Amino acid sequence: MDERLVAFERLLNIMDDLREKCPWDKKQTLESLRHLTIEETYELADAILDNDMDELEGEIGDLFLHLIFYSKIGEEQQSFNVTSVLNRICDKLVHRHPHIYSDVKAETEEEVKSNWEKLKLKEGKKSILEGVPKSLPAVVKATRIQEKVKGVGFEWENRSDVWSKVKEEIAELEVEVNSNQSQKNIENEFGDVLFSLINYARFIDVNPENALEKTNKKFINRFQKMEDLLEKEGHSIAHSDLKLMDKFWERAKIFEK
Repeated sequence: MDERLVAFERLLNIMDDLREKCPWDKKQTLESLRHLTIEETYELADAILDNDMDELEGEIGDLFLHLIFYSKIGEEQQSFNVTSVLNRICDKLVHRHPHIYSDVKAETEEEVKSNWEKLKLKEGKKSILEGVPKSLPAVVKATRIQEKVKGVGFEWENRSDVWSKVKEEIAELEVEVNSNQSQKNIENEFGDVLFSLINYARFIDVNPENALEKTNKKFINRFQKMEDLLEKEGHSIAHSDLKLMDKFWERAKIFEK
């Protein structure tokens, strides 16, 4: 037997055992697992950004377990099971890849995405944006919104136009900030700046969520190095002024190189 099937069957059997015999596993529900699954997904994302393949292997396994867990609960409730779950995604993939399993032509990635969104509308979706999860983090959601509307041709023609839009939105934000009349308007304009920057990121092949998280990690590492350098020279971060911290900040940057 294929070793992949052997490993998958082993996981299914272990899940059956845990659900029957383990007090903690027996107690879990779809709702109780939800926040744990979200946490596991973020841990997977961290492993990807850190390019830690050993950690990534483990985190993928953790997510596999969660998906099998949900399928087991679905089976107990007679709603679905792992077989129906797998067959459903297989059927969807075949249906949405007619360029592989039928005679539709799609030579580029963009043609594939466009076909995908149009097929979803034929399946009964009322809006291209219907499938964007409401609970997605805002940066990720903005990216998904823009990718989806691009799939039906609602897209800027060239990068320079997008950058012009970014500068236009920044100028509008500056006007609102300088007028200082409406915090609501400032917030709206700031949101427009972020949305336009995220749009521009796609045109320069940058994932904005990944880029921002890498900057977060860089800042954390640099700040902690600054704290370490201050402490080694007898300074306390709590009693250091901005001028002193800025001096050690510049020293901390040297260690990154």
